[in-house]
Amino acid sequence: MTLQEFLQNFANGISLGSLYALIAIGYTMVYGILRLINFAHGEMIMVAAYIAFYTVFIFSMPWYISFFIAIIITTIVGILVERLAYKPLRSSPRVTILISAIGVSFFLQNLGIVLFTGRPKAFQVPTLFSQVYTIKGVNIVSLTFFIPTITVVLLILLVYVINNTKIGMAMRAVAKDYDTSSLMGIDVNKIISVTFGIGSALAAIGGIMWSMKFPQLTPTMGLMPGLKCFIAAVLGGIGNITGAVVGGFILGLTEILLVAFLPDLSGYRDAFAFILLILILLVKPTGILGEKIAEKV
Repeated sequence: MTLQEFLQNFANGISLGSLYALIAIGYTMVYGILRLINFAHGEMIMVAAYIAFYTVFIFSMPWYISFFIAIIITTIVGILVERLAYKPLRSSPRVTILISAIGVSFFLQNLGIVLFTGRPKAFQVPTLFSQVYTIKGVNIVSLTFFIPTITVVLLILLVYVINNTKIGMAMRAVAKDYDTSSLMGIDVNKIISVTFGIGSALAAIGGIMWSMKFPQLTPTMGLMPGLKCFIAAVLGGIGNITGAVVGGFILGLTEILLVAFLPDLSGYRDAFAFILLILILLVKPTGILGEKIAEKV
């Protein structure tokens, strides 16, 4: 492998890892507060992608307006999912909520098939994100620069909100003990809704960028990215926002470089992520930056 090929694959790995990191934050935020794996999180990718597609295709809106509308609607959908599917089961056993999350995931996928049909649709990538730059023999699409930049900026903003605002302080309190937080006057339901909203908004941004990177839409498009972002969250330490980002970058880079160095294993690219999940659970179940936390009962 030449230096140019390595740099090309490294850039692709950073771009893919950034997407994993951005979407994985939603998993880790919800788990940090509710100890819930929101398996419907991946479907927020699909919801945002289709809304962005149709607002441009049907209503001929500028891409930046359609993207904004997609993020807002996806955020609302995420909050509604929490209110309708998870809130009534909050005092139920963990396995009940887990089954509900899986059910919501399948419901959204099949609703997508009914509303959008199963025929793949081509996502139109704005010119701003599709320009190609050649740097020392390496061809890099402008989207490759935007994805990690947006991810880092959003991470910094999120960390600032959590560490320096009242809503962030309330989120940290609820993550420690939401029963005690309620007794201290914190509106736990509001904080949980805000958490789902932020996670869904990040998934929407990630879904839009995913659609520009892989411009083919299907109702099941969020399934595999969602599972891989869950793996990234576990790898970095689920419940730890920085850990989710680290896990996303590691998974994306390793996945791309594995295929680059061992092209014969390209067909096992998805399987590698699950093998990595098994290994991390066997060696360090809390992940790279995670800490052991007692389960809430």
